[in-house]
Amino acid sequence: MVANDESITFSSEESRHLSKVLRKKIGEMISVTNGEGLEWKGQIVSNDVRKATAKKTDVIFHPNPLIPLHIAIAPPKSNDRLEWFLEKATEIGVSQITPLLCEHSERKAIKPERLNKILIGGLKQSAQFFLPKFNPITSFETFVKLNHPQTKLIAHCHKGNKKALHQIENLNREILIMIGPEGDFSDREVRTAQSHDFEVITLGAQRLRTETAGVVACSMVATLREISKVE
Repeated sequence: MVANDESITFSSEESRHLSKVLRKKIGEMISVTNGEGLEWKGQIVSNDVRKATAKKTDVIFHPNPLIPLHIAIAPPKSNDRLEWFLEKATEIGVSQITPLLCEHSERKAIKPERLNKILIGGLKQSAQFFLPKFNPITSFETFVKLNHPQTKLIAHCHKGNKKALHQIENLNREILIMIGPEGDFSDREVRTAQSHDFEVITLGAQRLRTETAGVVACSMVATLREISKVE
């Protein structure tokens, strides 16, 4: 989909959703996005369950309101739990997700096609116009050596001195947070991250499931950023 498209014909899956779930009627308005800031507005001219069509009425280019937040996370063994994390992180406002392959990882592979559909669903639910970037699964060793933003954080459950997120300076800039598998990052991985200038943080006193930790991290960053706007 591009801005100069005068009409859009939806796939059979989307057509069925429009007709049977959203119950859109001919003549009603609909908004569509390409996930890159474009909002294409149109009027439904056919609500056929196999081939719905809309005619363009307006186009809006939205600036991205989100400060970049990158979550690098070891996928949990359960696909349902991974999908839950992706959906909720998208709704909250994550901008980039990288699945990590760690020493204690229970899951070695993912199916990006299915997971991208989950991201799109989260985008629709939250009425946003920027789809999070979903990166290929990457080994921990490779990932920590990449060129990352200045604020690089690693959350783990090992004992030691760790900062809470609200103690991190200037959250209103691009942030990367790494979250480990159910068995946590290994001691060696934590040391490796620190040697590459990752700062150690805690997400609270409770021990969280991997996907819960991911959602908590997204939510805390979003909340702290909102608080900083009114201070």
